[in-house]
Amino acid sequence: MLNKYLLIIVSLLLAACSGTKHLPAGEKLYTGSKVILASVDKIKNKASLKTIAENAIRPIPNKKILGMRPKLWMYMKAGPAPESKFKKWLKKNGEAPVLLSSVKPKLTASIIDARFFNNGFFNSHTEYKIVEKKHTAKIIYTTHLQKQYTVKDITYAVYDDKLNGILLSEKEKSFIKPGENYNLDLLKKERMRIDASLKNQGYFYFSTDNLLFKAVASDENHTVTLRLTLKDSIPDNALTVYRINNVIIDQNYALNEEIHERLNDTIQFQNNVFIGKETEMKIRPKVILSSVYLKKNEIYSRENHTITLNRLMTMGNFKFVRMNFNESDSSSGFLNVDILMTPMPKHTFRAEFEMVSKSNNYLGPRMNLSLLNRNTFNGAELLNLNMAGSFEAQLFAKGKNLYSYSLNPELELTFPRIVLPFYIKRTNSKYVPKTLITVSYNFLKRVDYFDMHTLQFIYGFKWKNDILKEHELNPINISFTSILNKSAVFTELMASNPFLKKSYEEQFIAGASYSFIYNEQVQTEKKIQYFFYLTTEIAGNTFSLARTIAGDKISSDHPSKILGSVFSQFAKLGIDARAYYNYKNKNKFITRIYAGIASPYGNSSVLPYAKQFFSGGPNSIRAFRINSLGPGSYNQNLDTIGFLQLGGD
Repeated sequence: MLNKYLLIIVSLLLAACSGTKHLPAGEKLYTGSKVILASVDKIKNKASLKTIAENAIRPIPNKKILGMRPKLWMYMKAGPAPESKFKKWLKKNGEAPVLLSSVKPKLTASIIDARFFNNGFFNSHTEYKIVEKKHTAKIIYTTHLQKQYTVKDITYAVYDDKLNGILLSEKEKSFIKPGENYNLDLLKKERMRIDASLKNQGYFYFSTDNLLFKAVASDENHTVTLRLTLKDSIPDNALTVYRINNVIIDQNYALNEEIHERLNDTIQFQNNVFIGKETEMKIRPKVILSSVYLKKNEIYSRENHTITLNRLMTMGNFKFVRMNFNESDSSSGFLNVDILMTPMPKHTFRAEFEMVSKSNNYLGPRMNLSLLNRNTFNGAELLNLNMAGSFEAQLFAKGKNLYSYSLNPELELTFPRIVLPFYIKRTNSKYVPKTLITVSYNFLKRVDYFDMHTLQFIYGFKWKNDILKEHELNPINISFTSILNKSAVFTELMASNPFLKKSYEEQFIAGASYSFIYNEQVQTEKKIQYFFYLTTEIAGNTFSLARTIAGDKISSDHPSKILGSVFSQFAKLGIDARAYYNYKNKNKFITRIYAGIASPYGNSSVLPYAKQFFSGGPNSIRAFRINSLGPGSYNQNLDTIGFLQLGGD
């Protein structure tokens, strides 16, 4: 009996939430459409072809959740002219009904036919049928498909001999291949490829609209012969190869400023014109020109145009960069270029304060102060001074007497170029390669345990092949850690745990590191995006070689020292791989795998504490407290020494 009443209540709720109760007289709710593909031939890729038709169907019906339309019900419940705040809220957050009268099935059928025509189904025909119920209606579209047309051949008939020669020389690069299905989108893509290629060869004023594909279809064997021509009327400048004449550079440009007003004060540098007096050149002309790939008397190239824009923007010194091109009055077939850069403020100060609560019951404030100088030595160098500090205490556990604080000043200097004692030829990457020099000091005080001092120096490079791939190489990565003011409790703890003791002892690290990032998240149109992060590091080999040459026998039982300190020797590898599946409603489904392995050798028997792997916590394995998941089956009394994190190789 209880189940019977429950079924009745659920049925009433479903009926109430259907949203069809208060429809206008004579109207029916449009609930969607169904697509049926019919053909005498076997249909290949049926799912993708059905998607072509479904994407053409409009309008979109009201959203359903478990068979109900709650947003439609909210809208209808509010009434045509709601007065109360609650009903106004219902109407605002509801969804107006999509009525059958708003659907134009004849027009939709013709759009479906056009979509199939663009994909090589030249003789398709779509008919529709309206299926009505008491309060609702849906539409069934049936598309009758004939055999899809394929490309038989493509020929070039361009009356400009030089242009025709370029097209023939790049025929192998064409997106259109004989034997493949006819596709209008591919024709558009091919026009864009040709246009881009011509713009890289000096055809500045050429346009995709100048290209015309003519198609001759054969109904007998269902093939299409394509003929690429030029339109009858094309401006003369579209068929002219242009060279660069004057390059005028203004690195202090204000938006909406007329450039000719400042042409009275200029200086010449390497065949380029810089606007402003020499004393006004905030960034040295030589540095600016290292990112300018448009050179006087060279043929215009859209690729060099794009590289110049990207490199000037990625220097980090300018808000906006734009380029104006105009034909030279004195030389036919030449372009004058204005490169206009609006600078950012030279100095930026940032302060961040936050309260941090960790899963191991530590609580406390954190602060980060940053001062940025964007042009330190007049060469677009970025000097970033950071001061970070934090305090945390375990207030709600047995170890509530444990607390710590830290200070971390850091100086980072970035050069917009590779800084080496020898010359490296510049690449055609759109992104400026950078040299980074970092010096940092970290003081950590664990009250009643120890004081830790860490000094680190890093010299390295960052560069990008393209928007997806980024590299970082640090050939010099040195850190030295010393532990002072050890308490009796900490000393006793180290004596009882040799692994932990050696982890804290061997903290003189000198080596090199490399990391690689592949990130498809910048390609927002992709349904599935991949991310891959690889890190590698080696340390101690140079010191080990030096001590071996000096006659020392390298052994972890009797480790060698440099400057009175035991140096670490190890190799380390880590990976982080992810896949992002994007839904239409902007939600994502993400999978991730991350792992690492390291091996101490030679002068070391364990990894330095700072280089070990840690796990547990909200950004790792959530079932464990932060960095509390130890190696193997090793157990530690976290209530006693919870401030020490468990690490392993």
